[in-house]
Amino acid sequence: MTAPGTDPANDTPDDTNGTPRRNRRVRHLLTGAGVTALAAVLGITLAVRGGATPACAAPPTGNTVHKVKASFYDAGRSGGNCSFPGPPADRLYVAVGSSAYSGSAACGSYLDVTGPKGTVRVMVMDQCGGCGTGKIDLSTEAFTKIADRAQGIAQVTYRAAVNPPLDGGLTFRLKGGASRYWFAVQVGNHGNPLRSVEAKGPGGGFRKAARQSDNYWTVEGGLGAGPYSIRVTDVYGRQATATAIRMVTKQVQRSTAVLTAPTPTPSSSPSAPPSVAPSPTPSESVAPTATVEALAGAAPLNAPRC
Repeated sequence: MTAPGTDPANDTPDDTNGTPRRNRRVRHLLTGAGVTALAAVLGITLAVRGGATPACAAPPTGNTVHKVKASFYDAGRSGGNCSFPGPPADRLYVAVGSSAYSGSAACGSYLDVTGPKGTVRVMVMDQCGGCGTGKIDLSTEAFTKIADRAQGIAQVTYRAAVNPPLDGGLTFRLKGGASRYWFAVQVGNHGNPLRSVEAKGPGGGFRKAARQSDNYWTVEGGLGAGPYSIRVTDVYGRQATATAIRMVTKQVQRSTAVLTAPTPTPSSSPSAPPSVAPSPTPSESVAPTATVEALAGAAPLNAPRC
């Protein structure tokens, strides 16, 4: 059991800019020339920081049900490894193992966790370095909704909450140190795991941002002084474009852009009338065609095959 009032993901102080350190769950590091030499012989790449992303990692998606054990912890005011400004207002959050965390791909998505006393919806906010694939770490508030806190650990099941209802549109937060020469943005209030983020400055075209393990998306070389347009796509092909995002760091900027499903492909049957897709609003963009199965949430687009 994790002692209340402690955060197993936050063993060392935050950086000076408020961003939690990434290797806080490290308990043991493989060191020594002998181990390194052996690893080189075997062709193994050593991960010198905790929580390295497994080769076939992926965030929870679709309808798959996972049977695991759950413990609980208190993150305090920290936003966890996902670098959020803080925990959600309802304090219903979860830390998942490195495979499910998937290099921050799970950040901001939601899980429905069912225990002996019921079901609770939690936001993925943190990485649990010691959890593996058979355990999750719930917030104290979430755990007590589905299990007896005195138990410490409970047997639970969880599944992805596909297209969870959200309050408002996408949010954006530029990282401390971001500038016209280095673009780094965090996307919030998206619900499903994100597949891609693209951004452009005035007069330029969209450039694909690279996902970082701290839940920021970066563009090397920068995009100019802004304002920026940012196009966000989730794993089910839902997409939206936000505009007028300013170069202001460490502040949450709210938009009216909401992820929406792409327009289905019109039927090829001669008897079927042609479908007319609505024009996108200034804050939205129509995504590429996706399968009906993906739109329904049964399977994400480009799901890894392990």
